[in-house]
Amino acid sequence: GDREAFDRLFRLLQEPLYRYIFSLVGARAPAEDVLQEGFILIYRKIRWLREPELLRPWAYRIATREAFKHLKRERRWADKIEDEAVLVDLPAPSRDELAPEMIAQLVAQLVERLSPASRAVIVLHYLHEMPLAEIAEVMGVAVGTVKSRLAYGLDLMRRQLTLKQ
Repeated sequence: GDREAFDRLFRLLQEPLYRYIFSLVGARAPAEDVLQEGFILIYRKIRWLREPELLRPWAYRIATREAFKHLKRERRWADKIEDEAVLVDLPAPSRDELAPEMIAQLVAQLVERLSPASRAVIVLHYLHEMPLAEIAEVMGVAVGTVKSRLAYGLDLMRRQLTLKQ
């Protein structure tokens, strides 16, 4: 019920949650909308959080659910990659052109084309440096499921890079 404490939490979580949501929905305005919806839910339900150390995974879980709801509404999840041949249209830079910024751009393109579930796991693990157990908490799934989504996403990205070379 402490407004000042919530404002501190908001400032602490705002930037990392926004970056995470943006990586899932892929556009600024929808990411801002999803973040706002997420913070409204956090504000309404925070009194039910009994273990303060679980705030981060709890907030990410809310953000994940809101982002997935948005994607479902937008039907962007429907183009889930089921065949790596869909990825062939990515530009294939030569080995000489692979500057660090190009590598980052290529990886971002590959991650963007993953299913939302695999994309969320990869972003949380590599960009937000969450351990697999915490990602399982965020996603509301077993650790084994997180591992398989991570392996599937990385394998799909590896195969695409192999096709390009």
